[in-house]
Amino acid sequence: MSRPDGPGPAAAGEGRTAPDGLRPTVGGPRCVSLTTDYGLVDGFVAACHGVLARLAPAVRVIDVTHLIPPADVRRGAAVLAQTVPYLPWGVHVAVVDPGVGTERRGIALATPGGLLVGPDNGLLIPAAEALGGVTAAVELTNPDRLGPVVSHTFHGRDVFAPVAARLALGAPPAGAGPPVDPGTLVRLPEPVVRAEPGGLTAEVLTVDHFGNVQLAAPGTLLDGLPSRVLVNGRAAVHGRTFGDAPPGALVVLADSAGLAAIAVNTGRAADTLALAPGDLVTIMTR
Repeated sequence: MSRPDGPGPAAAGEGRTAPDGLRPTVGGPRCVSLTTDYGLVDGFVAACHGVLARLAPAVRVIDVTHLIPPADVRRGAAVLAQTVPYLPWGVHVAVVDPGVGTERRGIALATPGGLLVGPDNGLLIPAAEALGGVTAAVELTNPDRLGPVVSHTFHGRDVFAPVAARLALGAPPAGAGPPVDPGTLVRLPEPVVRAEPGGLTAEVLTVDHFGNVQLAAPGTLLDGLPSRVLVNGRAAVHGRTFGDAPPGALVVLADSAGLAAIAVNTGRAADTLALAPGDLVTIMTR
């Protein structure tokens, strides 16, 4: 379905030029962004806002989304990575954390484009790479940086929000705990992406609110394909935007995140093709 696409992958780090030509503002309290799978029915999001407001009342908080599907770390990682380059330089908290309370680490990552706080389960790494790469990492173990009581099941409130508030006020990441070798950070498995004779095969990375299917393949893999292609054997238009296909028809395009995507003009490609994240898609010449 036609919609304003998500942002592209270019990094907007401190002192860099953002994708829209605006320079990030650095100095004074930094902003904090929140990306979670908490939903909007319970008080989880408000509790995190409350901790931030109590510890850092002057800090601006930007809610990226709290509607990541529960425990869908890959979806959270993709949304975060495609959004942070467009946010002000600051502290980006992400919590999609099915391993909360286990031996998995809580971490803070420094990058040229900002700080990231959350679980060490692969969630933060794509965003860190979008912001220039990890330059330092620490494990969040210093009790002086955490909440007064740390629940086994709500680290967003008791670990990540308190750490983020103090980082946003200028506290150094090194004070949050011992250093972590970036090479030991958990990474998500690499998705399937294969160039094929006359096309490509790629894994579905995400399905957005409009039913558009984003693939893990770079949009450049579509270069050179003709105007008529097959998507898993079904006829589709290779175009630049949704309206290049007739209403109800499939269109293959490079989305504004720079990735190959499949849409239906005024429809839902995910439903039309019965696709979900992790499925494989083949796009071929007819």
